[in-house]
Amino acid sequence: MEESHGINGVDDSYRHLPILYLTFLSIWSLSACSWTVNTFKNRNFQQTNSLQWILASVPLIKALQLTLSFLFWHSCFHHQICSLWMSFGVYVTGVLFQTASFVSFLLISHGYCITCERLSLTERRTTASLGCVFYLTLVGYRASVPYFAVLLILNYMISFYVIFHHISQNLSVLREQLSFIEDENVQAMHDAVYAKYIMFKKFQGAMQIVAMAETVIYMNMDNSSQNYWLRLLIREWAQFCIFLYIGWTFRSQDMAPRFSVMPTLKPKDNTIIPPIYSMEMDEKTFKEFRSHEWNIGVPMPHSNYERQKDSVLVIIQHPR
Repeated sequence: MEESHGINGVDDSYRHLPILYLTFLSIWSLSACSWTVNTFKNRNFQQTNSLQWILASVPLIKALQLTLSFLFWHSCFHHQICSLWMSFGVYVTGVLFQTASFVSFLLISHGYCITCERLSLTERRTTASLGCVFYLTLVGYRASVPYFAVLLILNYMISFYVIFHHISQNLSVLREQLSFIEDENVQAMHDAVYAKYIMFKKFQGAMQIVAMAETVIYMNMDNSSQNYWLRLLIREWAQFCIFLYIGWTFRSQDMAPRFSVMPTLKPKDNTIIPPIYSMEMDEKTFKEFRSHEWNIGVPMPHSNYERQKDSVLVIIQHPR
């Protein structure tokens, strides 16, 4: 089929791209601003705030990519200038967006700021290694380097295996904790542990959709210009809906009480949650209270603290 060209030599089938990129730029920019503002407002309310700041990088990078894409195609059609540097910027930010997305997925699957305060050294090294290899293989694939398509598929398979493996591990641990809570009648922790369990179940479903979407994209590698804008529209909407769902699940919010009660690192052997007690004591006693065998928890919420300024609520977690 003969391709139609505009007066500046650019295929007319790309005519819809500037307005399409501008529309998605507005959507992603609004999402990035809302996410950042919400994370900043709730920065003191929960321990998972560190995860939200990392996730905030994803829509920001996507907004930058869409900005460069809009400027490139707008310049091509309206100013007859197709900047090589602008197209290179689109290429780099696209690779960064996909890499940041998968690194974020890996962090969530490890339970970062959900089931543990920070990752172990081995987990950090594994995540960094997978991120670097994913970035390099994606660069080679986008540059049409021979055999990098095979390497990228292998990298996807390894990454998805690691993600689903850790999700299954966390779900198993949380199920054990819920069973222990019901058996020992430790109801103070039930809502918090159940909230984490629901988060991982939703994330598992979202990652299954991501895996299917990536498979469909790489099976349908049609590079023709015909209906390119329609394929772009479907892909961009799919990306946005997936990240909207994941972002809404892990957004900064007023979590269940004791949601932030978690070990610093994942326990290797003991996965049973230790009993948690609470008591009220005056401020002087609280300052003098010292014990290496007890994990001493959070102060009383501000609303109650204003009514009882001479006391604090202490949550104590005793090791089994």
